[in-house]
Amino acid sequence: MSAQVEVRSVSKLYPAAGQKPSWALQDVSLDIRAGEFMCAIGPSGCGKTTLLNMIAGFLEPTRGTITLDGREIRGPGSDRGVVFQEYALFPWLTARKNVEFGLRQQKMPPAERQVLVDRFLALAGLSHAAHRYPFELSGGMRQRVAVVRALVTNPRILLMDEPFAAVDAMTRATLQEELLRIWKEVRLGIFFITHNIEEAVFLAQRIVVMSPFPGRIKEIVDVDLPYPRDRGSAEFAAMYSRVSHAFHEGEESA
Repeated sequence: MSAQVEVRSVSKLYPAAGQKPSWALQDVSLDIRAGEFMCAIGPSGCGKTTLLNMIAGFLEPTRGTITLDGREIRGPGSDRGVVFQEYALFPWLTARKNVEFGLRQQKMPPAERQVLVDRFLALAGLSHAAHRYPFELSGGMRQRVAVVRALVTNPRILLMDEPFAAVDAMTRATLQEELLRIWKEVRLGIFFITHNIEEAVFLAQRIVVMSPFPGRIKEIVDVDLPYPRDRGSAEFAAMYSRVSHAFHEGEESA
């Protein structure tokens, strides 16, 4: 599987008013493969969100380069979909209007737009809620709207910054299963940030374990468990233990 995103010797320095500037990331190199589901975990301050924001084009590296399909990333683009922890939906638009917003910006003809939005609403189990406003939707439904809004514009990769952190445990488990189902359907790469080790083991093909101050990659763990994954299996427990050890070893080194 070829590398789609290439992060090469990337560092990010943040200035601080009246204080010494601090490195959020230092000398990070990473490949995200085409169609891969990759999770990044690590303690607070390890630069996970900074790395995601640089891949998204919201931030520029202080040093190093990031490329997507061989082209250096120099700003945001429709080839990258982004989903945040906050739902970031337009409250004055229905679920349908939220999902089709990017397609309107791309000036897609209405007939094509309708077919595409219908497909993605159905893919996320949201057809019945198409005409509801965000305040009429549960937290899980709002986040599904956010996911399909990011997917409908046909990005090359989906970047997700702790997207399920704000929902309850049961809804979170359901959203994880639905995200895997959607990922298998659309088969695009996903870079997913989480603090939750179980979530990373349940979702990812590879897990990037990061250490802080400054942020560096400590270890990349191959999760060689078949889908669907059984959280109660001995194999899952063993993988959880392995990732947990690397995670907490990173904390201790902070």
